[in-house]
Amino acid sequence: MALSSQQLTQIQTQGLRWVDEKNLGLTRAGGAGPTDHKAFDFVSQTSMIPVFNEQVKRSPFSAKADANHEQVLIFENEKLIAKAAMPGRPKFYELTTSDGIPYWKIATLHSKDVLATTVLQECVRYRNRDTSCQFCAIEESLKNGKTIAHKTPEQLAEVARAAVELDGVTQMIMTTGTPKTLDRGAAVLVESARAVRALVDIPIQAQCEPPDDDVWFQRLKDAGVDALGMHLEAVSERVRKNIMPGKATVPLSRYMSAFKAAVAVFGRGNVSTYILAGLGDTEGEIIAMSKQLIELGVYPFVVPFVPVAGTPLEHHPMPSAEMLDRLFRELGPALVRAGIQSDSLKAGCAKCGACSSLKSYEQEVAHGPAAVCV
Repeated sequence: MALSSQQLTQIQTQGLRWVDEKNLGLTRAGGAGPTDHKAFDFVSQTSMIPVFNEQVKRSPFSAKADANHEQVLIFENEKLIAKAAMPGRPKFYELTTSDGIPYWKIATLHSKDVLATTVLQECVRYRNRDTSCQFCAIEESLKNGKTIAHKTPEQLAEVARAAVELDGVTQMIMTTGTPKTLDRGAAVLVESARAVRALVDIPIQAQCEPPDDDVWFQRLKDAGVDALGMHLEAVSERVRKNIMPGKATVPLSRYMSAFKAAVAVFGRGNVSTYILAGLGDTEGEIIAMSKQLIELGVYPFVVPFVPVAGTPLEHHPMPSAEMLDRLFRELGPALVRAGIQSDSLKAGCAKCGACSSLKSYEQEVAHGPAAVCV
């Protein structure tokens, strides 16, 4: 029994309805990442599937634990189509720092082997909904007491070492809210990465808006960062100004020049960008921008937009599976031809691939018709 790439896309764009939440250990994550998702571990791929938002209630896909509570059974209109496991609670979550802060407030497990942290949980854009990214909930988990505002380099290094030693974590992703400084978070990522790499050998992706000066890319590299994410989210000026007016003050021209400079430092493929399909950009706009980025050596990590509760876009519709399937059938071969497939990257969201089924379309091209085995 297996899921095809197309079926996985359908599930990621429509989500899973839970038949029995009590037995599946569900908790809303909160924060800036895939907050309404849950990780499902298939044999060949771990995928983040939306489970909490309102639109999931209309999904034809549902899930429940098997009789022994060892696997999750996935159904489409009551027909069993797949089985999956869910990563358990990591051991490092049980630890606390010397000053009493639980490790899970400093960094969390994403997918099954990725350590993720938001170094600065506050963002200058977020303070005013007239300037904030309308899809973002970066400060909600802070308000709910699920994290702390600023993770120190020492705390991050301590947690990273524990996650590697206790849970076999294989890479770390550091993102940040945007501070008022012109480096746009690069400076705090430099000091954080340097501390982690001094204590544990783990590949790191850093994520921030393009800094004011390209010199920060080499500083990040020298601090131990292996890959860089600078996330567009939307690709047209029309959607950028409407959905994320504050972030849109950094023009697309600056993103493109920053991408080019960063690729020169980190290498082809090890610079990436998130593109949220479903915010209002057309398929043609997403494909055109993605191919332009691929030509530069940047990985366009196209992800289906999933609305998050408590944000202005919480009732915004999710994109259709048909649209994502068409996008991925175009971009999967383009990435393979360019030689920047997710598996070849050093670290980051695109290497993990859990928040999008794009990775499975790459594998179809590289290895023949694919299925996500269970």
